[in-house]
Amino acid sequence: MKAALTIWEGRISPVFDVSREALILTVENGVVTSRHSESIEAPAPAAKIERLLTLGIATLVCGAISAPLQHALSVRGVKVIAFVAGEIDEVVAGFLAGRLPTEALSMPGCCRERKRFRGRRDREGGGGGGRRRGRR
Repeated sequence: MKAALTIWEGRISPVFDVSREALILTVENGVVTSRHSESIEAPAPAAKIERLLTLGIATLVCGAISAPLQHALSVRGVKVIAFVAGEIDEVVAGFLAGRLPTEALSMPGCCRERKRFRGRRDREGGGGGGRRRGRR
């Protein structure tokens, strides 16, 4: 199985859509058997997708990705693990261990359980717009 990790300055590239380089991993039985960098720079998003498909990529690990590109890859059979952040070696280890996505290797603001105060007030009968009693 081949995986591509978009990279920039030793880390996962923050945005797939403008990424220029990918680390290509060939993985067999959970072990990396081949590892090399490839240019994925392309004049148009469709060309970037075609480049990954030509490389035989089954899984893409990247930072942020636009919804249209993620959809285009998914419908072509590429598993997309998005909003990943961190040093390349840490991300590779997490990928091989099946731990992606994880909070420790996610972009800030991603993969955290959202606690919405408004929902709690609604359950307590407090509504959403007014000032709470006892607070000034």
